[in-house]
Amino acid sequence: MVVTFKVTGGERGDWAVLQVSGELDLVTSPGLRQHIHDVVAEGRHSLVLDLSEVFFCDSSGVGVLIAARRLIRSCQGSLRLILPAQGAVEGSHVNRVLGALGVRRLFDVHPDLASAVKAEAGPLSA
Repeated sequence: MVVTFKVTGGERGDWAVLQVSGELDLVTSPGLRQHIHDVVAEGRHSLVLDLSEVFFCDSSGVGVLIAARRLIRSCQGSLRLILPAQGAVEGSHVNRVLGALGVRRLFDVHPDLASAVKAEAGPLSA
């Protein structure tokens, strides 16, 4: 079985939005890292990562998310993740992985794009 990994970019108001689908693992995580760096290099420091269609995430994927948080913080920007808490098979795996590792609290998590872009962008706290 071939699994497709895909990252598509867009904008929603002041927010850059990257929609990620497929598996976020050792093979695919460098691609997401590059997309995040490209967005920041363009001067966009308010970023939403839509992970609702990611159905698998390993430690390298978690590492990319933590590195993205660190990068956005260094720019005094905002990072928000879209992770459906329940009801969706896609995305729920990432939510469980971040929770099990105790790092979910590091992220500003939203259930959908509308809520992620609704509030004003503010800098990430420590």
